[in-house]
Amino acid sequence: MVNDAEHFAEEDKKLKERINAHNELEGYAYSLKNQIESIEKAVEEKIEWLESHQDADLDDFQTKKKELEEVVQSIISKICGSAGGPPAEGSKQNEKDEL
Repeated sequence: MVNDAEHFAEEDKKLKERINAHNELEGYAYSLKNQIESIEKAVEEKIEWLESHQDADLDDFQTKKKELEEVVQSIISKICGSAGGPPAEGSKQNEKDEL
């Protein structure tokens, strides 16, 4: 009876790990999908603006480029941050107090 309980506990643990892995992948995939859609939308808006503002001046083009860069960089930062990448230089995570 104890062997059965241990066996079922091990199966339950494996099932839980499998479900957690599935949920993590699903969440990450949908998050990426939404972020990619946000980038696509921002790119389409800038292309539409370009098509309707062929005679814009230098400042306008530079401003629109900067706006697009900000959208993309914001999303890329979120992606890199959620992927567990290395902390940025100067991050407090690397600092340790000595006892």
